[in-house]
Amino acid sequence: MKLKINGTESEMQDGFTVSGLLETLKIEPARVAVEVNLQIVKKCNFNEHALKDGDAVEIVNFVGGG
Repeated sequence: MKLKINGTESEMQDGFTVSGLLETLKIEPARVAVEVNLQIVKKCNFNEHALKDGDAVEIVNFVGGG
């Protein structure tokens, strides 16, 4: 399936959830916010939220500092 991840087209296998996508991209789920098709996905739903062909996914990393 094709996904648009942070504005870049990517080809992924079918059946990914948000958790599966983050794992594949080696992104720590605790440190990001995820939006799919302009809707924020709650962390508690990462395992259940299935991605579909054509979805637009935005992944935002939290940055600390001072």
